Formats: sequence, structure tokens, C-alpha cells
Amino acid sequence: MAMLRFDDEGAKLTERLYASPDVVAQRDTVLARLAPRPGERVLDVGSGPGYLLESIARAVGASGAAHGLDPSGAMNELATARTRELPWVRLDEGEATALPYPNDAFDAAVSTQVYEYVPDVPAALAELRRVLRPGGRVLILDTDADSLVWHTADRARHRRILEAWDKHLAHPRLPRILPALLRRAGFRVTGHHVHPILNPELTPDSFSATQMHIIADFVPGHRGVTEADAEAWLADLRERADRGEYFYCLNRYLFTAESE
Repeated sequence: MAMLRFDDEGAKLTERLYASPDVVAQRDTVLARLAPRPGERVLDVGSGPGYLLESIARAVGASGAAHGLDPSGAMNELATARTRELPWVRLDEGEATALPYPNDAFDAAVSTQVYEYVPDVPAALAELRRVLRPGGRVLILDTDADSLVWHTADRARHRRILEAWDKHLAHPRLPRILPALLRRAGFRVTGHHVHPILNPELTPDSFSATQMHIIADFVPGHRGVTEADAEAWLADLRERADRGEYFYCLNRYLFTAESE
């Protein structure tokens, strides 16, 4: 697995991506399903630039606690700035497989687009179960790479690009096995949901408009993809848009569970 960079530049790019209307809509779905309540203690594993953490903090209020954990110092700086006026927010730098919290510390936990990057998912879920109180709620959202539908003219080149893009993940198809892993970790799965990101047009604020450049920057050097291949792929997508033929859809899978 070749990791994406979450240094200052990468963190700011992620922040811009997470501010897109598509991800704002996803965040609204996550909040509605998690339903954090006033006074609750909630953990966001992989809190990134802090958009979701801020919303959770406002939901639990000053009588509650919102904790964010992320391995990237640059991400934590963005999240700290975003939540500075909410003193019941705490941010820690750390890994999903070694949560720096005591047993039964939280009423609920959430993790979006994180476990697909974690090599040892069973260990991460065991840690999540440890820090949740009995009956605590968890919501996990991840993507299955094969759910992506993206219209291109050169299907063979597109296939190679996406195979190269898979290399940035430890588990490109994690949702297929996540319910079983949750059960083995001591959770009772309570819900399965799909959240699609649909871009029938290429607009500057669409999710795919930013993602296509992140992909094109990453894939050269993987699976034999060259910079020329990546540029040609981008040009193809722009041409689809110019012709009125652009289409992008990606499914994200959301699971809710309770600790037993």
C-alpha cells in the first residue's frame, strides 16, 4: 500500500474536498444516523479537518464531550482551528489500532473513510469495542472501490488508472466484510445503508472534480501508469464534460452497530 500524503498540502486539499456539497450531504446523513445527543461522550476516529467533529460537538453540547483522533498533525491543526470556540472538544494524535482512551470511555463512536486505510481492521475494531461502554453506538462508513461508475472513452486505460488508485488503500473493498468483522469484534449490527455520491455533471465544487486530480497525482508509478497516462485520462474526463457526457457515481456504505 502506498499512502496518500496528509502533510500540510494534503490536509488542505482534503479540507477542500470535505467542504464540497457532496461530502456535506454525506456528513448530514452520518449525523442523522449517529444522532449524537446532549451530554454524550462521542469519539470520531480519523477526525481529519474536523468538520464532522465540530457538528458532533455542537450536538452534544458543553455537558458532553467530543474527542477527535487522527494520525496527522496537519489534520489536527485544521480541526483545532475549526473547533477552537468549543472547549469540550479534545483532539489527539494517534492510530485506530491503539486508541489512547480508557475502557468504556464513550457512549458513541464514528469513523468515516478510515478503516479502509488500516491494515489490521480486526485490531482496530477490538480497540473501538474496548473504549465504548456496553450498549454504546458505532457508525462506520467506507467505500467499495468496485462501486465506482465513471464514464470514459478509453476503458482499458481507465481500468489501469483505477487499479493503480487501489494501491493507496489497505482494503479497497472493505464494506463486503465489515459487518462480519464487526460481529466478531463484539458488536451487534443494527443497520446497513448506502450513500451515493452522484455527479451527472463536472462542476468545480463537485466531489469528482477534486478527486480526479488527487487520483491523477497519485497513480503515476503504480501498475505501470505514467504521467502521460494520467494526463490523458484527465483530458478524457474533461472531454466527456465538454460533450455533455459526464457521469460519475460512487457508493459509500454505512453500518451502524451496538457494543454487546
